[in-house]
Amino acid sequence: MKKSVFYHAGCPVCVSVEQDIVSLIGQDQVEIVHLGESSGRIDEAERLGVKSVPALLTPSGNVLHLNFGASMEDLKS
Repeated sequence: MKKSVFYHAGCPVCVSVEQDIVSLIGQDQVEIVHLGESSGRIDEAERLGVKSVPALLTPSGNVLHLNFGASMEDLKS
């Protein structure tokens, strides 16, 4: 089965949501991508429909925008 992908920027909102996602889904079912540390994946996230972080990409390709930490434009600056 394909994993979910959780994109975030490391802000307190993102870290809190990350902990909740891992608790709900399980560490083995989600890939965590810190876009502040892996900026090379920003284009990938945008191509997949991520508009802001934190966001969860489901195995079926849906993007769930959770709360609001930062826009993708903010991450590029």
